Amino acid sequence: MKNIIIIFAAGLFFISCSSNQQKEMTSNENPFFSEYGTPFEVPAFDKIKSEHFLPAFEEGMKQHLAEIDAIIQNEETPDFEHTIVAKDQSGEFLTNVGSVFSNLNSAVTNEELQKIAKDVAPLLSAHRDNIALNEALFARVKAVYDNKENLNLDTEQAMLLEKTYKNFVRGGANLKGEDKERFKTINKELAVLNVQFDENLLAETNAFQLIIEKEADLAGLPGFVVDMGAADAKAAGLDGKWLYTLNKPSMIPFLQYADNRDLREKIFKGYINRCNNDNDKDNKKIASKMAALRVERANLLGYPTHAHYVLDNNMAKTPENVYALMDQVWKAALPNAKKEAIELQKVIDAESGNFKLEAWDWWYYAEKLRKAKYDLDDEQLKPYFELSNVMQGMLDVANKLWGLTFEERFDLPKPHADAHTFEVFDNDGSHQAILIMDFHPRPSKQGGAWMSSYRKQYKKDGENISPVITMVMNFSKPTGDTPSLLTFEEVSTMFHEFGHALHGMLSDCRYQMLSGTAVSRDFVELPSQIMENWAGEPEVLRTYAKHYKTGEVIPDELIAKMEASSHFNQGFATVEFTAAAYLDMNWHTLETPEEKDALAFEKEAMDKIGLIPEIVVRYWSPYFDHIFAGGYSSGYYAYQWAEVLDADAFEAFKETGLFDQETAKAYRENILEKGGTDDPMKLYKQFRGKEPSTEPMLRRKGLI
Repeated sequence: MKNIIIIFAAGLFFISCSSNQQKEMTSNENPFFSEYGTPFEVPAFDKIKSEHFLPAFEEGMKQHLAEIDAIIQNEETPDFEHTIVAKDQSGEFLTNVGSVFSNLNSAVTNEELQKIAKDVAPLLSAHRDNIALNEALFARVKAVYDNKENLNLDTEQAMLLEKTYKNFVRGGANLKGEDKERFKTINKELAVLNVQFDENLLAETNAFQLIIEKEADLAGLPGFVVDMGAADAKAAGLDGKWLYTLNKPSMIPFLQYADNRDLREKIFKGYINRCNNDNDKDNKKIASKMAALRVERANLLGYPTHAHYVLDNNMAKTPENVYALMDQVWKAALPNAKKEAIELQKVIDAESGNFKLEAWDWWYYAEKLRKAKYDLDDEQLKPYFELSNVMQGMLDVANKLWGLTFEERFDLPKPHADAHTFEVFDNDGSHQAILIMDFHPRPSKQGGAWMSSYRKQYKKDGENISPVITMVMNFSKPTGDTPSLLTFEEVSTMFHEFGHALHGMLSDCRYQMLSGTAVSRDFVELPSQIMENWAGEPEVLRTYAKHYKTGEVIPDELIAKMEASSHFNQGFATVEFTAAAYLDMNWHTLETPEEKDALAFEKEAMDKIGLIPEIVVRYWSPYFDHIFAGGYSSGYYAYQWAEVLDADAFEAFKETGLFDQETAKAYRENILEKGGTDDPMKLYKQFRGKEPSTEPMLRRKGLI
């Protein structure tokens, strides 16, 4: 699950506009140049147009330059308040523009926004570098840092100083001459390649269509999958046909239920060959180029590999520690996956199937086996997981844990008509945040699910600035008289992104750099993944899992089947994921900046760990958006590390009660409110009383 945390760092660039255009675009007609005039200053989505962004970016630069220059020109001895805090507070206008732009470009993009993204990416890179490499500014920051022992800073202040100084060093502040210029060039190239990778992937995902004309080819598909295909076909102008796409709500049920093996193969290969078709949307060379540039940049900064550079800021600290975790999980998971493959082959043989199990067969025969073993399949469960009921159940969990309440607002502008906007109130009735939820796929939206912010929480001049948070997902749309019905995996996804949202909404930090989800990559997934645990607890299920037609609460018999099958197919799920984590680490532990042949590199990586041919790695490089465009390079393992944390942390609630108020309070105060204001392991131990163990995670998966 893709979690996008969008941060626009300070820097310098200019966008040229004609004098007439400049005059026009800086008028009050551009909503960025005045207060939005909306409650809680929610972005004026109904007024913001594509043409507003370039002039707004330029104005943001001008304001930001003046703020940075004021820090440099301050004649007083550099101190914490006028240097470090001033740096954190600078660029507020630019951050606002950048956050709105990035969020819209991910969820409601169009050709104009995509062009702006391409044009702005190298400029933002230069902008960031010109600040990070500003010798006069760094000299003032370093002066404060060198005097830190005499400043009597509290924990949050000390962390802001530490991270500010470290960011300058990691941003190349100590580089000289040709090395500095090469560093800037690399960053600019990576920024452009990042945008191109994402754009190619969206285009390739949208380009694939499995159009079915014969009703016989729908054999095996449940009614909801047939209806979905018909609705998507009608929307595409293909009346009387059925359309299936590479969006997960369309593709996964097709793979699970379609009897036509050739069509399963076609849609599966369409998915795994995205951006690997040797056309103008191919990402193989982009991925190889990005990996090479990253290792060259890391070498310039004194790190042996990009992974060493990234992990220096994470809980794991070193590639060796990451590989040790993955090796432990792989050793437990691979034998289970091999046993599962043998079981599935037996199902094929029993049906007189004269073929060997292939990757496009796994979902189909796993669903058959689950039905045979546990008398359970998604078709039985989906009627109980109507989207609005699931959403309400999720919000009720937050109410029971922390007293939060959610009121849908219909008077606020929305980024898209499908979005839902809520005002969030704390347990004392005070305003806490704005939460925007966007549930359904569309051609203008990236695939996957993520959380981001239009505005982070922070404090300015003694006033708390409340956050505006968004959760973006891709769940099946309603079809005809049938509302949006979710699989339990999609239910878990919603709870997962809500955990990220809570991290952003309940933040109680002074400084933007440290607030909300601004934590190490292998700590940020703890708040999201721990929320998934509540989704499947029987006590919670009974509050929201109600049949969409009858209102009947999910029967205990079905809950028992869900619990009995919880370990089913976990070898596959764990191997598929861990293989991708290995691929990420292999790309980013390269020590020399040579461009590899992506396909040969992938094959070598998978052969080395012994991935069985019946399972395909979750992400091949050409569509591995997390690590080439989503900020997770050398960090995809973080989901697995967070599973260790969340399984261990949830045991605290199991020991005291799912909604124990003292445990919930300790979790909120030590994890959700603290952001990146302290060392993550210290924060975890303050909540849990001990370091985490891997055993609860492996036991939960049934791997030990």
